[in-house]
Amino acid sequence: MKVLVTGTAGFIGYHLTRFLLERGDEVIGIDNINDYYDVNLKYGRLAETGISGSELEYGKAIRSTKYSNYQFVKLDLTDHGKMKKLFKSCHFDAVCNLAAQAGVRYSITNPRAYIDSNITGFLNILECCRTHNIKHLVYASSSSVYGSNKRMPFSASHQANHPVSLYAATKKSNELMAHTYSHLFKLPTTGLRFFTVYGPWGRPDMAPFLFTKAILEHKQIDVFNNGCMKRDFTYIDDIVDGIVRVIDHPAKRNALWDASVPDPSSSNVPYRVFNIGRGESIDLMNFITEIEKNIGETAEKNYMPMQNGDVEETWADISVMKKMLAYNPKISVAVGVRNFVDWYKDFYMVTKNRQSFQETAVYH
Repeated sequence: MKVLVTGTAGFIGYHLTRFLLERGDEVIGIDNINDYYDVNLKYGRLAETGISGSELEYGKAIRSTKYSNYQFVKLDLTDHGKMKKLFKSCHFDAVCNLAAQAGVRYSITNPRAYIDSNITGFLNILECCRTHNIKHLVYASSSSVYGSNKRMPFSASHQANHPVSLYAATKKSNELMAHTYSHLFKLPTTGLRFFTVYGPWGRPDMAPFLFTKAILEHKQIDVFNNGCMKRDFTYIDDIVDGIVRVIDHPAKRNALWDASVPDPSSSNVPYRVFNIGRGESIDLMNFITEIEKNIGETAEKNYMPMQNGDVEETWADISVMKKMLAYNPKISVAVGVRNFVDWYKDFYMVTKNRQSFQETAVYH
């Protein structure tokens, strides 16, 4: 299968790309490598897949030195002209769109970045998919779409019409846009509502990374809502397993869908939305304790009020994915945190003197 994965310098995109390559799929990866967070980490992920930052040139395909079935293109989703050329030349079977402007809090101060990437960029993906008869479009949504919803666990069959951040609103918009294209053009689309993904090579703006970094540097950690928060922390390997199962099973129309009592997670056209998480809500303080155990140091905690755009709890109902796709998350928080802390120590502490990836790529 020939798959376009967008956001391959990103956390989930990197791990998904490696899995697809190692099972023998042909992958074209794209990413604009923006500076929302440290680009050294992005170049590091690319290097792990055999792509050198020093060779990158916008719009030019670079072949991996590690995987013969992988090419990477530095490209922005908002560049409709180059996106069209890419689709025309590559003849993809499936597309997995993970590229987006991430971050709930950042969307409060930089809203236009979210409209450009998550709305305009996603429209370009949809247009290219329908024009080139893509067999399945899988795209990243978010647990953030549940917003003010208090029913637990969150089910994709619940209404999610009250977002509390612009980031969440753009992800909900993606689901609505995808349904429109599934309806008008019979394009099979599947949206994945991710729940707090963590693990090696994770994002520096996420809590596991921030906590680990601060504790190792003997600094305070900021604990919001005075620690009274819960998250469905999901390890990256379980997330990738779920994504691949979805890619391999294109969305189909739900023959039992009833327009008089419409289920938001499916439709009478080839459209589907899944929750993808561990299916368990973990106390934030317990998660912090696991990090402390693996570092061997107790964190100095700075308790703070809830931040705008945040929610107290997330908890994924993953029963539909379990039933339809045999999705079964296996990695416990204890194992997942240990793996993350081990990776962090290696990448940032033990190997402090390694050459910065930025040094070889800063001019591109």
